[in-house]
Amino acid sequence: MVDPQIIERWRNAPRLTSFAPFFERTASGKGGAPDIALPEPDISLHDFDLDCAVYADTHVRLFGNFDSHYHASIPYRLEETCRLGATVLSFCLRAWAKSAQASTVYTLGTGTGCMARSVAALGDGRIKTLACSPTLANRDAFFARRGSEHAHFFLGPFFELDADRYATDPGLLPFQDGFDVLVEDTTFQMYDRDRAAQLAFIVPRIRHGGILLQVQKLAHKNRDIYAERERQKDDLFKSRYFSAGQISEKKSEILETMADCQVDLQTTAAALQLFFRYSVLTWNSGNFY
Repeated sequence: MVDPQIIERWRNAPRLTSFAPFFERTASGKGGAPDIALPEPDISLHDFDLDCAVYADTHVRLFGNFDSHYHASIPYRLEETCRLGATVLSFCLRAWAKSAQASTVYTLGTGTGCMARSVAALGDGRIKTLACSPTLANRDAFFARRGSEHAHFFLGPFFELDADRYATDPGLLPFQDGFDVLVEDTTFQMYDRDRAAQLAFIVPRIRHGGILLQVQKLAHKNRDIYAERERQKDDLFKSRYFSAGQISEKKSEILETMADCQVDLQTTAAALQLFFRYSVLTWNSGNFY
């Protein structure tokens, strides 16, 4: 049980206050879109893996406005998303084969829920997925390209999905027994630095034998290293998709405030050790892990 005072602090976090207009504007297509080129996965970086190629094709076809912005902002995140999506699909299909009941996936705060929609579409009834976002335009994008009736959406921040909500909302009934895979994608860093409290809220929803996947932008004890990675990201990657003016605008509107809620790798590992016996770092690109 998370302290109600912590929940109240989350209600007043940047994601729901100062950041809210940016996310609504970007998700609705009124701003924030790449103005030079749209991101596409480089299949050569998957070593031409067939599972990744199949997943990538579905994922890109189901893009919403915010997905183009997101994948053009983080170096090689799209290729990693396709690796993760293909792996989540494989993991859940094995779980389905063992239990003969639908596997469940929750992508927490993942914009338009593109991974949730893609996995549900490819699972063809064997996997039920849930995505959440407090941004109305993300819900509209979710249902505009839902992909499958087995993909579900909750409009609201992650901390409003408590046990009572799962038990009383008919749309959430398939998930009341928890999730085989739970994905937290650059969401916690929008609320505060207390990773232990955030994990305490979501970990009880993971089924026995299930997996938590996290994608985070991490702080670094050496500020010069952090700053150099940011420069590389902006100059060598984002410049392929965004004009210099757009890059500068986002930096002042979002990134400088978001840095206050970031933690370093050591803090993340310590928080995970409170709940899990094992954790593994699988990927790193600049300041993203």
